[in-house]
Amino acid sequence: MAQQIPESLEGLTIAVLGGTGPQGRGLGRRFAAAGLPVVIGSRAADRAEQTAEDLAAATGGTVTGAANEDAAAAGDVVVVAVPYDGHAALLKEVAPALAGKVVVDCVNALGFDKQGAYALPVPEGSAAQQAELLLPDSTVVGAFHHVSAVLLEDPEVTSVDTDVLVLGDVREATTLVQDLAATIPGVRGIYGGRLRNAFQVEALTANLISVNRRYKAHAGLRVTDV
Repeated sequence: MAQQIPESLEGLTIAVLGGTGPQGRGLGRRFAAAGLPVVIGSRAADRAEQTAEDLAAATGGTVTGAANEDAAAAGDVVVVAVPYDGHAALLKEVAPALAGKVVVDCVNALGFDKQGAYALPVPEGSAAQQAELLLPDSTVVGAFHHVSAVLLEDPEVTSVDTDVLVLGDVREATTLVQDLAATIPGVRGIYGGRLRNAFQVEALTANLISVNRRYKAHAGLRVTDV
């Protein structure tokens, strides 16, 4: 059963760019299950449409698919869930469609080698700060960096046991994204500081990947005493 949609999100459509990848698809599934209208974006419109059809059938929600630029135009709140190596190019392409909107960046700048995952240096400081630079007419918020795509996509998982650190410089926008996080059962959105603090949040994903590999888990985070 879908949770009650927070008042702040009523009437808003959530677009997920990179919505055919595991993280984007998982977030789209959970937002649709919560009763939010969702637009899945992808480089290939037909792939987005197929993913949207599958998610709509699985959740009973309202899910459509489109090319990334069209999805960006259709969303009131836009989640960016693409691999880091395609992050800047995508944002430059869709920047005009994102003007005036809250953009939720959940991209982690990570590299992988035989020793596992590690944080990559980002000239702007973090992927979220890169997004802020490339989207001067949007309000960028960092969130959803640590949520397991495996858990998000698993229909047998009824509650995702984790907190989501939400970073940004505009309080109304971070509060909105905290409300968005809370539409996923078991999840809390916790304000984690200004966007300049996004690097260590993004980089911590490498540590969680190491935890998961060692313990064969899908680890998340909980903030205590809040």
